[in-house]
Amino acid sequence: MNNNTDIDLGENPMLHEAVEKGNPLKNFLVEYVGSVKQPKDNTVTTEMIVETMAKDFPEFLMVVAEENFMRGYHQALVDVEEGEAAMKAELEKTNSKKTKGKKKSAGRRKSKAG
Repeated sequence: MNNNTDIDLGENPMLHEAVEKGNPLKNFLVEYVGSVKQPKDNTVTTEMIVETMAKDFPEFLMVVAEENFMRGYHQALVDVEEGEAAMKAELEKTNSKKTKGKKKSAGRRKSKAG
């Protein structure tokens, strides 16, 4: 079945990037996730951090996910409203040109008849 809910969005390539230490929070996350996941090459990726956060601190990820969803949903509604307004304006512009064109043709027919 192929409908709008079956869209393959692919995978975010950032998930597989190594996370470099750079501030106290990153240092902590890399160290903690490294100790939990124990990667063979000692590389901690963003995906590993997300998986660990989902397991150990799901409330945090849920808040982030819900906020992201609500902001995206709101933006979609704004986009629809703006699209409808633009379409309405374009239709009015097109209809206005058609109406002016009909008036001019009717005026020419009257002057030829008279």
